[in-house]
Amino acid sequence: MKRAIAVSFLLFLLCLPAVSGELKGVKMNDTLTIDSHELVLNGMALRKKIIFKVYVAGLYLPQKEKNAGRIFRADAPRHVIMHFLRGVGAGKINDAWMEGLEANTPDASAVLKKQFERLCVLMEDMEDGERIEFTYMPATGTRVKVRGKEKGVIEGKPFADALFACWIGPKPGPGEDFKNGLLGLE
Repeated sequence: MKRAIAVSFLLFLLCLPAVSGELKGVKMNDTLTIDSHELVLNGMALRKKIIFKVYVAGLYLPQKEKNAGRIFRADAPRHVIMHFLRGVGAGKINDAWMEGLEANTPDASAVLKKQFERLCVLMEDMEDGERIEFTYMPATGTRVKVRGKEKGVIEGKPFADALFACWIGPKPGPGEDFKNGLLGLE
């Protein structure tokens, strides 16, 4: 009887989602399954603006990778969660997207600029505890989810690379410590 209880308890524990990351009270699962692809939490980072904690981000990849260049070269699924810790207006979020594009993709094509304009249209004012999620799938493009609701898909790897460069590119808007956190270097 004791053995049956122990086995049942062990099976129960195995069914619980594994939480590997916690930062500033935000917990993220160790793995996510998206469109039958299992992704692992690569790293987490805190976006601060002056003294304010803005959001915690988590980067998910098919396997852990500490090198941003290899992430960009791979045409593989990627997922980012932005969990907001305070209210932020859509205008400020959009300003950050456009600054990130300019800083990390200075020779952006007209098509890429239009895709970022479309991204800005999809944004909404965010409140504490709300999330924006981005999922890049090679055959589909980048799905944008705001507060759990899919807002649209933006096609192509060049867009996904430019978007993810805002966080892990050569000049990440949130800073090098943030980039290092997502890359699992801190």
